[in-house]
Amino acid sequence: MPLVSEAVPVKIRRLPHGGGLPVPAYATAGAAGMDVVSAEDVTLPPMGRHAVATGFALAIPDGYEIQVRPRSGLALKHGISLPNTPGTIDSDYRGELKIILVNLGEEPFVIARGDRIAQLVLAPVTLASLIEVAELDETVRGTGGFGSTGVASVA
Repeated sequence: MPLVSEAVPVKIRRLPHGGGLPVPAYATAGAAGMDVVSAEDVTLPPMGRHAVATGFALAIPDGYEIQVRPRSGLALKHGISLPNTPGTIDSDYRGELKIILVNLGEEPFVIARGDRIAQLVLAPVTLASLIEVAELDETVRGTGGFGSTGVASVA
C-alpha cells in the first residue's frame, strides 16, 4: 500500500472576478494535480499566448512551491500547453495566479470562463548551497550536451 502524506494547508483568497468559480480541486483520489479553471473568456489564435486569469491568489507555505502543468487532454487534442512548463508559483507571491497558455495547434482555441485550463501540483522545495570550485569531478558523460548520450532504438 502506498504511503500517502498528510495534506499541506494552502490558503486561497478568492478575488472579485473569481466569484462563482470552483477552487482548484483533485478530480480523483489518485490525482497528483488539482484542476484549475479560467476566470475569463479568451480565444487563443494559433501560436498565440495569454496569461489566463484564475480569479484567486494563494499563500503557499514556506518550503513549498506550486507547479503549474498542462492538462494532457488539451495538449493532445488541441495543442494547448504552457510555454514555461512546469511554471513555478513561489511561496512569497501573493498576486493573482495566472496561467500562461500557448496554442500550438492550427485552429483558434476558445476558453470559456469555468473551463479547466491547467493542473496545480504542490511540491517541496530544496534550496541549493552553491560552492564555487576551480574544477568539477569527471564523469563518463563529461561536457557532452544536447543529444550527446545517443538515441535508443528498440530492435
